[in-house]
Amino acid sequence: MNGFALALVLVAAFVHASWNFFAKRAGGGAVFVWLFAALSAVFYLPVAIGVCLWQRPHVGGIESLFLAGSAVLHLVYFLLLQRGYAHGDLSVVYPVARGSGPALATAAAIVILGERPTLPALAGAALVVTGVFVISGGLRGLGRDRAGRSVAFGLATGALIAGYTVWDKVSVSALLLPPVLVDYCSNLGRTLILTPYALTRRDEIRALWSCSRKEVVWVALLTPLSYILVLTAMAFTPVSYVAPAREVSVLIAVAMGTGLLGEGQGGRRVAAAALMVIGIVLLAQN
Repeated sequence: MNGFALALVLVAAFVHASWNFFAKRAGGGAVFVWLFAALSAVFYLPVAIGVCLWQRPHVGGIESLFLAGSAVLHLVYFLLLQRGYAHGDLSVVYPVARGSGPALATAAAIVILGERPTLPALAGAALVVTGVFVISGGLRGLGRDRAGRSVAFGLATGALIAGYTVWDKVSVSALLLPPVLVDYCSNLGRTLILTPYALTRRDEIRALWSCSRKEVVWVALLTPLSYILVLTAMAFTPVSYVAPAREVSVLIAVAMGTGLLGEGQGGRRVAAAALMVIGIVLLAQN
């Protein structure tokens, strides 16, 4: 990976962990997802128009299908993530979600596709599983309702991460859709899908905007930025290099959760997150 690509990915990792910090602090649900998606669509409209006028991408039937599918996948991802943050800590939900995606993809490749991963990849999957086990507090921790729910939502979110990553990779590499357009259509699609629901929750929207305006704006600005940076790096760098490097965000998010949100158990959770990052790097050797 060259220096420019590495810089893009590392900045994206910090930005990604930061918007998750603000999302956790806001404590919103579907209304929060609608509000920041709508703001993102407004904020990034000039950028999307400029990119389309410059690159003039072809958007036919198959491209429209992938853009719509991306919106649905990301919608489910954000809703699951918000539910996870409602029930658990940032320093548990985030690393489990980010770390489980590659491990789940490896397991699916073995069971469904009959692939035979390398020993480093298997070792990496084992480290990710171990990290999830440690960060949740072991069997006793998993037995507690809060920890068990945190891990469950994290794993479900990780499965969505694996799904939308593959889906969007096809969009930007095979269909040659601009990363900005892919992300913008995802935000716009989420906004349109959730608008009927949001219209019945006007009081919740006003209350959320009144008490968490700063968090909503930061998430609206940072969420597209982090994903556009990653997709841009993938345009000229192998995914096997980009994916492991961006997972440094796991350590950043755990540090934010334990340090800034006071979630506690910092030493154990940071150590578990480090195991998961090492595991993800080894998974990339598959």
